[in-house]
Amino acid sequence: MDYNKIYWEDLGVKAEISAFAPTGKVEEIHAILHVEPRGELFEGQLNRIYEGEARLSALPPVEGATPILKRYFLSDSTNQQPLMRQETSCAVSVIQQPPLDGGKIAVWTYLQKGSRVTEAGGMTVAEHNGYQHLWKMGMHEHKGDSAWQTESLLISYEEALQNFRATLAGHCIRTWFFVRDVDTQYAGMVKARKENFKEQGLTEQTHFISSTGIGGSPADTRALVQMDAYALTGFAPAQLRYLYAPTHLNPTYEYGVTFERGTVMEYGDRAHVFISGTASINNKGEVVHVGNVVKQTERMWENVEKLLEEGGTTFDDVAQIVVYLRDLCDYPTVKAMFDRKFPRTPHVLTLAPVCRPTWLIEMECIAVRPQGNTAFRDF
Repeated sequence: MDYNKIYWEDLGVKAEISAFAPTGKVEEIHAILHVEPRGELFEGQLNRIYEGEARLSALPPVEGATPILKRYFLSDSTNQQPLMRQETSCAVSVIQQPPLDGGKIAVWTYLQKGSRVTEAGGMTVAEHNGYQHLWKMGMHEHKGDSAWQTESLLISYEEALQNFRATLAGHCIRTWFFVRDVDTQYAGMVKARKENFKEQGLTEQTHFISSTGIGGSPADTRALVQMDAYALTGFAPAQLRYLYAPTHLNPTYEYGVTFERGTVMEYGDRAHVFISGTASINNKGEVVHVGNVVKQTERMWENVEKLLEEGGTTFDDVAQIVVYLRDLCDYPTVKAMFDRKFPRTPHVLTLAPVCRPTWLIEMECIAVRPQGNTAFRDF
């Protein structure tokens, strides 16, 4: 993994970039852009982010790459999203999870070189070497409670997958559920997801799907849940496995939720490791270090490290990190900790309460490791 940081002083924009670029194969790039506030209103900061994206596309690690997805983290999605341009070149997610570095906006972008990227069936589709990578972002409903909206979103997503001869149970690799007022609305989302999964044949005896369920507000004030998802077709069952780290974590169904701690997708030339939202928890499902954000951060890192190890990776293979904080006043402490531990890895810290009130922090990440496995086709 190659890491770079670029700061455009005239723009007040910083780009953190990771690139997995094996010679003669599909290249993958993750970039997180941050903007300095500079006393500007949102529109000014937005225009500087857009200019930063344009400059990013001309940098050597990124030049010639095609965007697959963008997730914009906003400080006030209801008022800010209408000011944003309509993007059709890739999957886009916009969510109110205020960046904690002072700016009103940050963006995570995932790009590829060497794949064919199209829009079909409401999905962004990246095709190469017999695989179809399906990204569908920003799904939301505006009627009913959080349970009804979650059920509706999952049904709509399952119908969209059918256009690609895919199913939720057989092909979905990663989901994100952003829940407005997570302390009161999360339970409805969990209930509906559990019931839907059971109908799709996803149980504790089979498998679930790696996921993050976190506080976040869609731009539509009627939407209580927003869903993002990634699915894959063209792979053999042996390429996919799940991560548990039983010395540190317990199965999620033991405390009533239905997601996997992590997922590994093996290819001939690389492996992708998707780590779900992970917090300070032990293998009995108990919150560890209640009230101490430093200790919770350290235990969270320990849990993620164990999952990565089980996936054959380390923190040196991590391409991007998203961090969620409940209390904005913890930002200086946690930011300093992350900058010391991950000085090169692209990461963003946002204000987004975790699903249990006593969890002060959560993180998710994606890792990519090289390998030579002739049993599987290259990525």
